Amino acid sequence: MELIRGLHNLRPAHRGGVATIGNFDGVHIGHRRILDQLIAEARARQVPATVILFEPQPAEFFAPAKAPPRLMTLRDKVLALGRAGVDQVLCCRFDQRFRSQSAAQFVDNLLVQGLGIVHLVVGDDFRFGADRCGDFAYLVEAGSQHGFSVADTPTCEIAAERVSSTRIRATLQSGELDLAAALLGHPYAISGRVRHGDKLGRQLGVPTANLAMRRVQSPVAGVYAVRVNGGGLHGAPGVANVGTRPTVNGTDNRLEVHLLDFSGDLYSRHLEVEFLHFLRPEKKFAGLEALTAAIHADIDNAKALFSQS
Repeated sequence: MELIRGLHNLRPAHRGGVATIGNFDGVHIGHRRILDQLIAEARARQVPATVILFEPQPAEFFAPAKAPPRLMTLRDKVLALGRAGVDQVLCCRFDQRFRSQSAAQFVDNLLVQGLGIVHLVVGDDFRFGADRCGDFAYLVEAGSQHGFSVADTPTCEIAAERVSSTRIRATLQSGELDLAAALLGHPYAISGRVRHGDKLGRQLGVPTANLAMRRVQSPVAGVYAVRVNGGGLHGAPGVANVGTRPTVNGTDNRLEVHLLDFSGDLYSRHLEVEFLHFLRPEKKFAGLEALTAAIHADIDNAKALFSQS
């Protein structure tokens, strides 16, 4: 799978494929329905299957302070798209110039002159162009003029509600991790490289791996029973805290994981943390003694949950 950063990096081999457009945050089961259709069309025509993404995501460009937390970093999203069978990802910079394009300019610059697509697959709610004036009907008409066909994908529902990144964020924030896993098709996870922290966990007798989150906001917060993969680990049980560590007057948002029954050096390893059970919200304790007692209670609760599975 190839990542193409910007229209200026397109080459003749990238053209003439089947494409889809969207944020694909989380690459959830609704997204995979679109991707399955995309890849089936591309394989039938023997052309590349292309996903078009934008960085930053449009909501982050228009209102950075109010933008929802990402379910995935760009790195994890691209990897997930590759695992799904996508051949190439075109990542376009979403800036003032890009957002000012009319629907006609968007189609001509990106789909016709840029990628020269033969077929486009979109979700049933897709909108584009300045002021979101382009829609499915517009694409069908534009396709008839420029020589590409267009297909939509019906809404994917679970429990009579639409599967969406917004819904997944809500389930994560309410601690409904089983429902989030059903919507995603797997447990929600955050990955990152282990970096040096302040070594407080080691001082308290519960050493932690401090993962670089690479995001302003996190869709999860609090204490969780987790499973850790990567870096030589395969489903290792643990307890994770996501938050600012108010007891020690922390300010930055961190993901810290204590692995149960594990000893070893994890620095610089890239780990994936799967969130399985919500244990409690993050809390400011009276001091380190109370914090240590709470951490040991979290460990006991996590062990009890793992023993039942």
